[in-house]
Amino acid sequence: MPQKRPLIVFLCCIALLVAPHIGKASTITSSLDKDTYSPGETGYVSVTIYNDQSEKIRVIELSSTIDYYYTDGTIYIQNFFTNVTLPDEIPVGQSETYHIPISLPTNIATGYTTPIVEARTEIWYPQTERWLSSERATYHLKLHIESPYEQLYESSQEQLQDTEQQLELQKVANQNLVNTTNMLVVTTIVFASAAALAVFLSLMKPRPTPQS
Repeated sequence: MPQKRPLIVFLCCIALLVAPHIGKASTITSSLDKDTYSPGETGYVSVTIYNDQSEKIRVIELSSTIDYYYTDGTIYIQNFFTNVTLPDEIPVGQSETYHIPISLPTNIATGYTTPIVEARTEIWYPQTERWLSSERATYHLKLHIESPYEQLYESSQEQLQDTEQQLELQKVANQNLVNTTNMLVVTTIVFASAAALAVFLSLMKPRPTPQS
């Protein structure tokens, strides 16, 4: 038995040297299709995964976790997954973009929440000719859930602003019409006065006395 211990230690050392270091096999960035959602709306999370390793990788799971409150204060956690068929390989130095469809309940509370995007990947090790799991890459987003009353208020404000602009344009048009009318009246009075003065002067001109 004592003779086997050096052999076991030697094999353990060899295993540590041969075993690959498992780390993050990718870099991810993510964004929502819009900044603000309304209760009951659907959308998607866009996720780009970049292979910054020296060997090819493959995506085996891609999800987005959203924790939020219902209007009654109940906390709910929901997981959404990509609709792409996985696993999907990404060559060295290349990137792929995936979509994760999401849908929000109609009775979701308004405010901000922070969805977490998570990618499970594996990296190919040619030394062992197998795929080995790597650390999960994560990305945090910020999602704003807007109140429908806020939408109605903003819509009414926009309508009010449009009405005020139309009234202002109508006011300017009316003022221009008044100015034009006044100009025509003044011009008419001036010409009429000039004509009357010409007639008056012609009548006041002395007539020649007839000779017998």
